[in-house]
Order: sequence, then C-alpha cells, then structure tokens
Amino acid sequence: MRRAIREVAAWTQPVMPLRRRNACSIACMRSLARGISVRGRRRRIVRGSCGSRFSDLRHPTELGPADVRRFLEWLATERRVAASTLNQAHAALLFLYRDVLGEPARYPAALPRARRRGDPPDVLVPAEMSRLLAAVVPAQRLVVSLLYRAGLRLMECLTLRVKDVDVARRRIHVREGKGGKGRFTMLPNAVRKGVAEQIERVRRLHGRDVQRGGGYVVLPGAFDRKSPKASRDWRWTWLFPASRQYVDGVTGQRRRHHVFDTTIQRAVSDAARRAGLTKRVTPHTLRHSFATQLLRSGYDIRTVQELLGHRDVSTTMIYLHALDEGVGVRSPLDLPVGLPDDGDWQL
Repeated sequence: MRRAIREVAAWTQPVMPLRRRNACSIACMRSLARGISVRGRRRRIVRGSCGSRFSDLRHPTELGPADVRRFLEWLATERRVAASTLNQAHAALLFLYRDVLGEPARYPAALPRARRRGDPPDVLVPAEMSRLLAAVVPAQRLVVSLLYRAGLRLMECLTLRVKDVDVARRRIHVREGKGGKGRFTMLPNAVRKGVAEQIERVRRLHGRDVQRGGGYVVLPGAFDRKSPKASRDWRWTWLFPASRQYVDGVTGQRRRHHVFDTTIQRAVSDAARRAGLTKRVTPHTLRHSFATQLLRSGYDIRTVQELLGHRDVSTTMIYLHALDEGVGVRSPLDLPVGLPDDGDWQL
C-alpha cells in the first residue's frame, strides 16, 4: 500500500501545481471537520489521483463528467476490481472535484454505486482458534487474543490507550470506533493478567523514553492545547506501542506510535499458514468468530450488537448463518440406505 502511494504521488506531482496542492491540504483539513478519518482521506487522495494517470496526465480540471464515467467503467470492466474498490474510487473522485478543486459540476450526476455481494463471513470454530493462537508469535499474541476474545476491530485494538483499559472492572473503553462511536466491551479473564503485565511494560518503557528526552504521544483533537502535559503522561500512551520512536516534524518531539496494522495482519496470516488452516484468515475474521461463538453460547442478539458496536441489529444478524452445523441439511449419502462406505468408492 505504501509503495503504491509513493508511485501514485510520483505520477501526479507534475500534474498538480503548488497552488493546487495547497488547496488540497486546505480541503483535507475541512474534510476532517466533517468526520473523514486520516486513513480514509489518504485512500481518497490516492484513488482520486489514479484518474490523472489514466487520462494521459491531463489535469482533472480539463476533464468532464464523460471522462470520469469512462474511468470508472474501465475499472469495472477492464480491471474487474471489487465493488468496495470501485466505490472507493467513486468517493475519491467525488472528494477531488467537490472538496479539492471546488468544481462539483465536472463530476457525473446520479452515478450508481457498485453493490457488494452479501456473502456470509467465514468464521473459525474454537478448535481452529486454539491452533491459530498457538501459532501466533509471542510478541503479537496478546493483540490477536484481544481481537478474538473482546471482538475488537483491528484499529480499535491498536489505538487503545492505557487509560482505556479498566483491569479491575474487566472492561475496555473503545473511544474511536467505526463511525466515531464509542462503546464499552468486556476484558476477558483469560487475557486479564496479560493485559496487566503489558500495562506495566508500557509504564517502564515510557519511563525510559522520558529519561532520554522522549515519551511524547499524539493526543486526539485539540486536547494537547487544553492539557499540554498530557502528551507526556504515561496513561495516554498506546497500550501496544511500536518498537521505535520518531521525531515529529512540526513539534520536534520524540514520539512513539502504536503498532502498525500491517504487522498484525502479517502475523495473523503467517499463523494461519503455520496452523494449517484452509480458510482465509484476517484480523477481522477473529471478530466474526467472536460474534458467532457468543450466539452459539446462547447470548441474545441485542447483547452481541452492543458489544460489537453495530448501529443496526440487521448487521449483527449476518452471524446467524453459523449457528447450525453445515447448512442444516443431511446429504443423501449420510442416510442409512446401504450405500458403500468411503473406502469402497473407486475413483
């Protein structure tokens, strides 16, 4: 992903002059006020700039609605991208013309969105989860365990701060969930000791960073102006900090970021391969498995909805498909009608 961003930036840098790039920065700051996340803004800029390469490096202001529609049709028919990728390009171009360039008339009106297939998610049974957790390297095992045992999204888990975890009351405060919604979820007893030990390790690491002139952490919103000392308070540090520090280009502070999402994604993928699992396993698969296992254990769907942070219960109902073994239908070969055993078949 980072390599693609560098390549796209190299393509589009001669296309957009300095004045346009400054306008892009102003539009990005305005988008933050409307709730567009940093990660989402980065994807929108990347996807929006891909159209310049497709149009022979012509400036976007020289293109019209027909060119934009042709580019999106090319993505769907020639590149055969997924519906989510096509919708991402749709949002990126809309952001480019509406917010960056200020020319929404150049974007085609009433352009339909691609429909995603309603395939049910893959889940892991408890035996498969045990094999997966045993295959995860110890450095990332606590993060992967929280993804499954607490039902957290990947970035919800990685952006947890020390003060968000209440070990005594056994609960986790998710402050910046999907859509900017916060919620409380449980801290399982199985990882309670491990989380307490991780908090102690973070406290010692923060103390060493402070002695070396660092120990700063980025704060949400404008809280650094309201409480300047909080940026060096160890309670605001990430629960899963990165192994290296960096120097902020604006403030000059030595900060420590949280563990990158790609690190956990690779750890889960490698663990699934070592465990011999035949399913495609991602960090989000663990969240699906958490919800399915709660429903199998008899918890009502409203409780699961609150723990997952879903706005609508219909989103939680997609996990009902996994409650039955298989599809709930017996094959004719499973009926006792005198058919030969598996060992008697000749292939």
